[in-house]
Order: sequence, then structure tokens, then C-alpha cells
Amino acid sequence: MKAESMAAQEAPLKAAMEAIGLAARRAAALLAVAPAKKKSAALRMAADKIRAASNAILEANAADVAFAVEAGNSLAMVDRSRLDIKRIEAIAKGLEDVAALPDPVGSILQGWNRPNGLMISRVAVPIGVIGIIYEARPNVTADAGALCVKSGNAAILRGGQESFHSSQAIVAAIRAALAASGLPEDAVQLVPTRDRAAVGHMLAMHRHIDTIVPRGGKSLIERVMKETHIPVIAHLEGLCHTYIHESADIDMARKITMNAKMRRVSVCGATETLLVDRAAAPTHLPAILDDLIAAGCEIRGDADVQKIDRRALAATDADWTTEYLDAILAVKIVDGLDAAIDHVNAYGSHHTDAIVAGDPAAAEAFLSRVDSAIVLHNASTQFADGAEFGFGAEIGISTGRLPPRGPVGAEQLTTYKYVVRGAGQTRP
Repeated sequence: MKAESMAAQEAPLKAAMEAIGLAARRAAALLAVAPAKKKSAALRMAADKIRAASNAILEANAADVAFAVEAGNSLAMVDRSRLDIKRIEAIAKGLEDVAALPDPVGSILQGWNRPNGLMISRVAVPIGVIGIIYEARPNVTADAGALCVKSGNAAILRGGQESFHSSQAIVAAIRAALAASGLPEDAVQLVPTRDRAAVGHMLAMHRHIDTIVPRGGKSLIERVMKETHIPVIAHLEGLCHTYIHESADIDMARKITMNAKMRRVSVCGATETLLVDRAAAPTHLPAILDDLIAAGCEIRGDADVQKIDRRALAATDADWTTEYLDAILAVKIVDGLDAAIDHVNAYGSHHTDAIVAGDPAAAEAFLSRVDSAIVLHNASTQFADGAEFGFGAEIGISTGRLPPRGPVGAEQLTTYKYVVRGAGQTRP
């Protein structure tokens, strides 16, 4: 009887999710052939509507922030949910940036002629319906919706509990712009409940959803990978490293490390582990740690780090595998380039890792041997962002080995088909 009662309670949610899936499939068919100018115009209008609705969005966001605080979230996690006028303007500007990108749909990726006269082209086409499951940050709602529209895909968005009201207000503005532009408003839909059971229904909607994009913590990624048969573009945790090579310029090392960790500690591109070459530790590390501690960063170091700075707490094995998303940094002294690369490949999440070095050979070795979606030389890991790559925005950072890998923008949300043109040929 208990199972029957639970099934009865689930029935309305299942029916609602089924309706969302059907609407998304219909919208995807229309959006796939929509003119590029119409899609761009809709996104520009959405930006205007978000600016016009800024007071309503801020009011909705206040409820989300209160929910996050009441739930006991850390200050860094609360910050991920928080919006202000500046962040709302950044959301609107992101929509305009995506609108200005070249339309990826219909691009001829390759073309060739066969001896029999057949003309074959590989042409970019939308994936179809994309389900995005994400946590906290309400700007992801706008970014994901915009990128899906630009690439001709319908989006089913399941935002985090901490951004529920903000996401509703943002999606309302996008849908109004789609309708006013003559595009199907169901091209962007938000799951209208905080009920976690909705995620389970999404993961079972293989008839309606073509790709799932989970963007959140390790537990979310593991659940999605375990429960769904839908292809997944996984955005794993950002366990990012910065390595200070012995040839690094000390002022550059200080500046990059400070930015990589403390610019915004709650983003996935924030450095979580600092590796310092033993040869550079006596000269470089004291000033780097002074900067970080003065900025309010807690240092967890190995025994060698603690000898250099007694303010460092003792690091445990767990610190090398922890994405803090907070003002905490694990610091380790390593015996040269090979040891640094081995550590990154063993403990990292294949997200984003950087080397600070004046030696070009050392830099090239790091860039070629570190197995991460993004590798950087003499730059902050916080450049791990679709907008910084010129993509306008991102739906996430894909950490898998198969494409798409790295920042997933509009172009990465397309697949392709082969178009063959003939003149009456038949196969002998």
C-alpha cells in the first residue's frame, strides 16, 4: 500500500514532466529550422526584458538567498546564488554576446566530391532537446537557455533549489522574448518544482531528451551517470591546480596565484591546490602565502610548507581531492616538473590546470602531458569560462575525454549529419 501511495503521489509530477518533454520536442523541431536573424533578435530582446525586469528578479533572488541561508549553506555558496544589479547586467550582456556569435547551425564542416559525381557535405545541426541539471548560480539559467536557442536546441532546465525563484523570473523574460519574436516559447522551459523527484523523471525521459548536461557537485554527476541511459555531457567538479615552476617570475606567480584562488572562490575554475617547485619554495612561497593569508585564505600545507610558514594548517590526504569552493587552499611542495604533472593527473578532475613558468620547454611539457580539458601557461585558472573563450557564455565545462571537451558553447551544442547531392546516380 505504501508503494501504491507513493506512486499515486508521483503521478502528477510524472505527467507534468511528460508534458514538458512533449512541448520541448515540438519546439525543437521548429527552432531547428528558425532563421539565424530571428534567433539573435529573440536573444537581444530577452536581454532587454531581463534589464526591464531587474527589480522583479532581485525580489525573487532575495527569496532564494534567504532559502540558501536558512539551509545552512556556506557564505561562498550563498554568494553563488546572490544577484545584484551588476550581475543582472552581466546576464543581459551575456545574452547579447551569444546573439552576436555566428550561427553554428547549417555550417558546412567538410565537403568533398566522389569520383561518381556525388557531392557529400558534413553539416552542423542541432542536437535536439537538451536537459540541463544544475545547482545554485541563477546566471546558468540564462546562459543555458541562450546557448540552446542559438544552437537551435530546446532546453529543459532544472535549476538548483537555491536559485528557484530567480530562475523562474529569468526564464519568464526569455520565454516572453521568444514568443514576441515568433519563436516557440517552449524552446526554454524550467522544471516548475523544487522536488528532487523531478530529476529522476528527467533522467528517464529518453524519448524526449537527447542529451543531459549535469552541472554541479560530485554526487549529482554520479547520480546522473548511474541512473540515465541518455548521453551525458558531464561537468565534473573543478579540482584545479596552479603549479609554480622554479623558473617562474615571482611577481607573476604572486599575481596569478592570488587571482586563481581569491578572485571568486565559489566558481569551478578557482584553484584548489597550489603546487610549488622545491627549488622555488624558499624564494616564492613566503610572499605568495602572505598575500593569500592577508586576503583571508586558509592554508592547508604539507610538512614542507608548514616549515616555511607556521600559519599553515596540516594538510590531510583528503585535501588533495577536495573542491573547497571556499577561501581554503591546499599547498604542496613538489620535486620538479615530473612530480607536479604526476600529482595533477592523479588528483585532479581533468578540468583546468595551470603552470607559471619562464622556461618554455617546461611549459610545453606541462601543457602536453597534463590530461585536462583546459591547460594554461602563465595565466589564472579562472579564465576557465566560456565567455572568456569568446563563446559568449557556457553551459558548463565538459571534463570527459570525448567531445565536446572544455567550455561548452553554442557550437559545441551541435552534432552533424551528412548531406549527399547527386544527379541520378545508382550504385552498381
